[in-house]
Amino acid sequence: MARHLRVGISVLLVGLMVGGCVSSGTFAEMESQKNAELAALQQQKVASEGQTRALEQQKSKLEQDNAALQQAAAALEQKRTELEQRQSALLAASQQRQQQYDALVQGLSQEVAKGQLQVRQYQNMLAVDLAEQIFFDSGSATLKNEGKEVLQKVGEALKSYENKVIRVVGHTDDVPLAKSLRRTFPTNWELSVARATNVVRFLQEVGIPPERMVPSGRGEYEPIASNDTPEGRKKNRRIEIMLIDKSLVSEMSKPGN
Repeated sequence: MARHLRVGISVLLVGLMVGGCVSSGTFAEMESQKNAELAALQQQKVASEGQTRALEQQKSKLEQDNAALQQAAAALEQKRTELEQRQSALLAASQQRQQQYDALVQGLSQEVAKGQLQVRQYQNMLAVDLAEQIFFDSGSATLKNEGKEVLQKVGEALKSYENKVIRVVGHTDDVPLAKSLRRTFPTNWELSVARATNVVRFLQEVGIPPERMVPSGRGEYEPIASNDTPEGRKKNRRIEIMLIDKSLVSEMSKPGN
């Protein structure tokens, strides 16, 4: 366009000069003025093109930023959904544990009232503490008939907890066994293991699958009271039946846990 304009002006000026309308000096001045105007127009064109490119780059950058913000918003929404689902699952699990605890306490309410056992609730497990004197004579791992009656009812109550692993733990006080018993049970540790094993075997006879049960003994090494008094030693002599979520057991069984 500028070239065409320049040619047109030149033709006009030549025509004027030929017609005698302008002098050569005036023509040169007019041509110089028009060239300056053309140069200014060219600079404006270059500047305009530069501004257009800058605006296009800004537009592209804004589009990229907008896409990134949309991705971040989608990720946040997904995390929010996951957190809500996790909270719902935790609430449902908590409600289920509370229902299981209430049902177990109700099913064993008579035994609880008699002081034969105690039901406790933890975050991921339930526990039934059995008074040792009801189940075993001193230094013996043989279940007493009175203990079998109570254990029968405990076993019936535990049958429905198919999603639990049942861990039976024997505990004693720190009083050494009589020498006459040491040939059978060298220490309280062996005695506690034997008692837990016999409880597991009886619960198996009640109808609880053996693969759901784990017997173990802690001897005197996990007391819940002081062994310095008869009352404390009595509390420490107990059988603990723990109902643990299978998922928790699997997690604990992984290497490094």
